[in-house]
Amino acid sequence: MDHSRTKLVCTIGPASAERIGELVAAGMDVARINFSHGTADEHKAYVHAVRAAAHSARRSVAVMADLPGPKIRLGELEGGAVQLETGATFTLRSSDQTGDVGGASVSTSGLANRLEVGDRVLLADGAAELRVTEVTGGDVATEVVNGGTIRSRSGVNIPSSRLTGDGLTDHDREAVPRALELRVDLIAQSFVRTADDVRALKALLPADGPRLVAKIETQSALDQIDGILEVADGIMVARGDLGVDIPFEEVPLAQKKLIRAARDRDRFTIVATQMLESMTAAPRPTRAEASDVANAVLDGADAVMLSAETAIGSFPVEALSAMARICVATERDSRAAESSSEGERVTHATATILAATATTGYTDVGAIWCFTRTGHTAEKLSMTRPSVPIVAFTLSPVVARRLAVRSGVVPMILPATSKAEPLVERMEAAFRAQRNHDDYESVVVVTTSQQLHGINRMEVHRLGSANGSSDNAVRPSTT
Repeated sequence: MDHSRTKLVCTIGPASAERIGELVAAGMDVARINFSHGTADEHKAYVHAVRAAAHSARRSVAVMADLPGPKIRLGELEGGAVQLETGATFTLRSSDQTGDVGGASVSTSGLANRLEVGDRVLLADGAAELRVTEVTGGDVATEVVNGGTIRSRSGVNIPSSRLTGDGLTDHDREAVPRALELRVDLIAQSFVRTADDVRALKALLPADGPRLVAKIETQSALDQIDGILEVADGIMVARGDLGVDIPFEEVPLAQKKLIRAARDRDRFTIVATQMLESMTAAPRPTRAEASDVANAVLDGADAVMLSAETAIGSFPVEALSAMARICVATERDSRAAESSSEGERVTHATATILAATATTGYTDVGAIWCFTRTGHTAEKLSMTRPSVPIVAFTLSPVVARRLAVRSGVVPMILPATSKAEPLVERMEAAFRAQRNHDDYESVVVVTTSQQLHGINRMEVHRLGSANGSSDNAVRPSTT
């Protein structure tokens, strides 16, 4: 099956720890390591397994560390999960003890000081809804308004206006050095509320460190999105927590607005949470879930993410394969692609690429090739959403992995050489060495200039030409 241009993010956990090679083979582009769960040793083992599997598959797969943030979580529950019944009572306890159907401990001290009688509290991304009935000492008594299954370490959502303190917690500050030691490619920051939260995290990272993903989970983040996008490298539309902080019926339009705002600023986007939730226990998604994934693709997301489906679900590889099939089918329909283009920026670079392929007589152009040292050229091309893949050749494995989250970009390592070979010949040799077969016969080769701040040359290159020459050079004005 063709690989989707929309990138695929999988959360690694107990269900997938031994199947990482299968996930890479099935198309995983980014492996998410949730620092809210598991041990440091487990995180290290996950990263090493991803790196090894990607190397064997000759693919660049990014690793994203997801920091805990100020999120409140339940403690351990008997048997790992309990079913709360509507109308029952459930106590959020300050004492550290194993929970049951009557109550559980919470990870944050002083929760009772933040809540009042009548407040709504949601557990496990809304799987169960509680209403505060009494606050006594450090405990919070609640009534179960809507019952559901909750698991150990499930999230506890209170109104975001009641969250106090910095967006960057002590746990986050402790986790950053571990993430850097593991050489992760992306760091996701939880519960971002303002641009200052992002700046505080960036201050802990090296200048050319991991790319920073701001998770949009609160009304405050929605209100401050312009400032957040100025300082973050990308955003995650984290619909689970967002959907309990704002009315659930507003989430779909919020998703579209966030993706559009991010693309206007050349930032990448990841759509996450409950995309194929039923596949934690079933081998096939529901029709509604398939539509949800397809709509994220049509909205213009760079990536879509699986959480519990691959972390603790019974069908992690099947869930990834299903998501990939939905993405490919959606992308393949040209009419659907056209319907999603309203409001998108059609840059001069895009127009020139299309003109180059249309006027040269090469109807078999199958990709855009570019060489990039920093990833910037491929990122700019990705934002134009061309109809063919962008093969980004780079000397740096780090740059290649960071590009793995960008829509339509196929990162490819260009081996260093002491020979004075033309660049396009080196590209073709690397492409043939790293691909099992030829996907196309001609490509558009793009070159950029730092002095001109944009694309300054395009050529249509016939693969396998005897002398590596290219035809029909086009010199567009800068982007």
